[in-house]
Amino acid sequence: QVQLAESGGGSVQSGGSLRLSCAASGYTGVIGCMGWFRQVPGKEREVVASIERNGNSRYTDSVKGRFTISRDAYNLSLQMGSLKPEDTSTYYCAVTGYVDCRNFKRHNVIYWGQGTPVTVSS
Repeated sequence: QVQLAESGGGSVQSGGSLRLSCAASGYTGVIGCMGWFRQVPGKEREVVASIERNGNSRYTDSVKGRFTISRDAYNLSLQMGSLKPEDTSTYYCAVTGYVDCRNFKRHNVIYWGQGTPVTVSS
């Protein structure tokens, strides 16, 4: 089993910044790609960003240039800047068993964090 403990969500005004963190514990040897999803009520959970063990990262188009994902072994962070109201969502830390983050898709996730809410007001 792997436990993912998230922290750092909250409320901020448009244009502001927040930093999310996720600490993995337990049987971390199964972890390959790590990353973040987000979900608003009534919509599907979507990929935000992911990062491989070697530091290679990927971002969804809507956050490129504004968000930065980083990783130190099994500790994950997401630095979010220039936040917009449309970034309002619950953010979930997630891991797959695949080394390559091209496989970072919802159906490949083996462990999820509990979710942390982010609210951006205009």
